[in-house]
Amino acid sequence: MGSPKKNESKGFFAAMTSGLSLFSNAMHRSVNGILGYEGVEVINPEGGKEDAEEEAQRGRWKQDERESYWKMMHKYIGSDVTSMVTLPVLIFEPMTMLQKMAELMEYSYLLDQADECEDPYLRLVYAASWAISVYYAYQRTWKPFNPILGETYEMVNHGGITFISEQVSHHPPMSAGHSENEHFTYDVTSKLKTKFLGNSLDVYPVGRTRVTLKRDGVVLDLVPPPTKVNNLIFGRTWVDSPGEMIMTNLTTGDKVVLYFQPCGWFGTGRYEVDGYVYNADEEPKILMTGKWNESMSYQPCDMEGEPLQGTELKEIWHVADAPENDKFQYTYFAHKINSFDTAPKKLLASDSRLRPDRFALEKGDLSKAGAEKSSLEERQRAEKRTREAKGHQFTPRWFDLTDEVTATPWGDLEIYCYNGKYTDHRAAVDSSGSVNEVDIASIEFDPWQYGNLSTE
Repeated sequence: MGSPKKNESKGFFAAMTSGLSLFSNAMHRSVNGILGYEGVEVINPEGGKEDAEEEAQRGRWKQDERESYWKMMHKYIGSDVTSMVTLPVLIFEPMTMLQKMAELMEYSYLLDQADECEDPYLRLVYAASWAISVYYAYQRTWKPFNPILGETYEMVNHGGITFISEQVSHHPPMSAGHSENEHFTYDVTSKLKTKFLGNSLDVYPVGRTRVTLKRDGVVLDLVPPPTKVNNLIFGRTWVDSPGEMIMTNLTTGDKVVLYFQPCGWFGTGRYEVDGYVYNADEEPKILMTGKWNESMSYQPCDMEGEPLQGTELKEIWHVADAPENDKFQYTYFAHKINSFDTAPKKLLASDSRLRPDRFALEKGDLSKAGAEKSSLEERQRAEKRTREAKGHQFTPRWFDLTDEVTATPWGDLEIYCYNGKYTDHRAAVDSSGSVNEVDIASIEFDPWQYGNLSTE
């Protein structure tokens, strides 16, 4: 079993995808001796025809900014920089990691269709396409803000779902999320791990993602591939996610294994995703192919992985239209996430939308965004000192730390579970009748008032 990369003997489809995977990674252009920085390379996914120095000057950084940032960052090469480095707002987008978690819900209708589907293998096609769909948004090269401990994000008015996420730990940075509608529940514990490599950053998705389809009680487990952010300082920043994505039906043992092709010479293989749905006996049942920035299609296959005669390739997901020339490469849904149109009544004061640094950056005021970001970080440090002096321990409001520790390809993970209190909270608010109308944007951001404090 495995991805098409590992199945050269499974027919023309597998042979095709296997051949693509044999292309080398994107061309590396060394700029040693040109810009004076040892060990820094520039990767051009379009083929590297330009002069190395010219290519290195591309991107959002001015030359003096590159030099100062490189001097600050080169000592962290090889380190996990998830939360240990203070970064300039120049590289941020006006969104937090808690909001970015909600982007996975843009095509939540695919999970609705998976729940309604009676074919167990086609059900996995729908669910896997949902998991792939977010990578179009993930190709953005801007960094989201790290959430403050106790920060939350709420979303309603989209596909009948309710979504809540919360920053449950600061060191290490961990987030938990829960979403549901009449068809599914979605639960995630996320603890990103990074490795800074000079001009690139490896991002390892240490986490556990579970989806429960309500009709039959089917539980799906998702393990995504790692991500590499190329040309952080020199050259045009771009994102690639080469490797395997595995979604397993924990109820039946069926699974889908998809291989994200690495970007090769002259952009060969970039965006391409290929794989199979397997039954519990590891026999291929359906092939899947497409591009994570465009669409995914499927076709029934035989035991050798070849398309069944009399069947045809059918598209199951297509990326929605996106705004042209958007400053932050946002989709329409990303703008929706950032707006108050998706906010519920009586929005929690800990909500990411209310962060003053995020709001200032959205308005284009980098100076104010930087000052507000520093102020929030200092308040967080002061709150921690006060809490520790009183012998108090922070515990999240909407999620509980369990005794469960699960293994991931990139390390062990402590699991947080949704405690149901947010559902009760929203029900109470929604049943309260009329609400005093206030300017929701005028609510002061305050994640500290909501955390539960207990004596150790």
